[in-house]
Amino acid sequence: MGKVGVIGIGILGYGVIGSGVTDILLKKARAFSSQAGCRLEIIRILEKDTSKIKASKLDKSLFTQKVSDILNDKKIDIVIEVLGGEHPAAEFIVKALSKGKHVVTSNKEVMAKHFPEFLAAAQENGVDIMYEATVGGGIPLIAPFKQDLLANNISALHCIINGTTNYILTRMSSEQLDFNTALKQAQKLGYAEPDPRNDIEGIDAAYKLAILATLAFHAEIKPRDIYHEGISRLAACDFRYANELGYEIKLLAIAKEQKGSIEVRVHPVFLSQDLLLASVDGVYNAVQIEGDLVGRVLFYGRGAGAAPTSSAILADVIDVAQRVKRGISLTPTLHLDPRKRVKPMSEIKTRYYLRMNAVDRPGVLAKISKALADEEVSISSVIQKESDLSKKAAEIVLMTYPANERAMQKAMARISRLDVIKEISNFIRVED
Repeated sequence: MGKVGVIGIGILGYGVIGSGVTDILLKKARAFSSQAGCRLEIIRILEKDTSKIKASKLDKSLFTQKVSDILNDKKIDIVIEVLGGEHPAAEFIVKALSKGKHVVTSNKEVMAKHFPEFLAAAQENGVDIMYEATVGGGIPLIAPFKQDLLANNISALHCIINGTTNYILTRMSSEQLDFNTALKQAQKLGYAEPDPRNDIEGIDAAYKLAILATLAFHAEIKPRDIYHEGISRLAACDFRYANELGYEIKLLAIAKEQKGSIEVRVHPVFLSQDLLLASVDGVYNAVQIEGDLVGRVLFYGRGAGAAPTSSAILADVIDVAQRVKRGISLTPTLHLDPRKRVKPMSEIKTRYYLRMNAVDRPGVLAKISKALADEEVSISSVIQKESDLSKKAAEIVLMTYPANERAMQKAMARISRLDVIKEISNFIRVED
């Protein structure tokens, strides 16, 4: 292994990320070869869209429409998977690993859903799977969990890990925009996809949190274990009230462990303006980690885009090449504890913000207070906002003390049945 002169690379997908990785590999070939200690050579690129192949300035013989041309090529040592989605990416990754090829991927969905399967296949075949680009784009996150933070017992993760939603929330907060206007602005600038569902519903963040929580707590966390809630029901007035109360609103991915019980959730939260995460704006990402030895640390940077993602992919490629050149074992090690349980969302405990539209008459607050008290939820503050005399209605905003999620849901069901309540307009958890 120490005499390796060339590391052959196969790339699955020639979209925005795949073409970006290819271009950088070619432009910086000399520098990367110097860092790796051997030449990095692109052998084949899988792309089934002929229009992309025709538009490329590369030698057309590099392209193939058959994945077998990459998986069966003995000259290919590293497979870079940038197809996206679960299938057929999952099958291609397993086959590549079974053929003794190292895999580098930016695909958070496939890693979140097939993490243990990929690790087992890599271990069985003496190769590695690298996935730094799956979370946080160019922010180094995976490597610290695998190396620098290993001595720590991680107790909590608080993450802003979707640049699209963070951009939308920033615009809603700073410009008092409604959700649809902010979304259209994000789409126009290319920050949001034409179909933004995975981003705005918290699905993308849940995939990423599954990966981080698995690494942090050494337990198998699947996306289906993670409660997720999106940002589409947020209104401009929620940001105005949050600001009055000293908070910002962020879509937060949260993971905590206590005594072998893990809570994992993605949803909008009220964050105190004093906290560092509250000041993370625009398309930037941030991951705050709390460990018993290191204390609280924050990773911050651009979380998306072709360049940051390519940076993470190519760093993994160079890392693998260096170790292959030096003859170092590349088998991944991650021991998962099957005894740890994921706590149901109904068992979490936090504070809550509640905005209601109520009939403007005496006794309303007393009825709301009783409905909450019947479920052992205590009010910390309440404000009556913007009475509409013509409709005899008032907006009521209240904050609670810490309460159990199940109790809060029951209390809201009671409140919604009150004859003085027109609607519960919004409900947001508070993360102190």
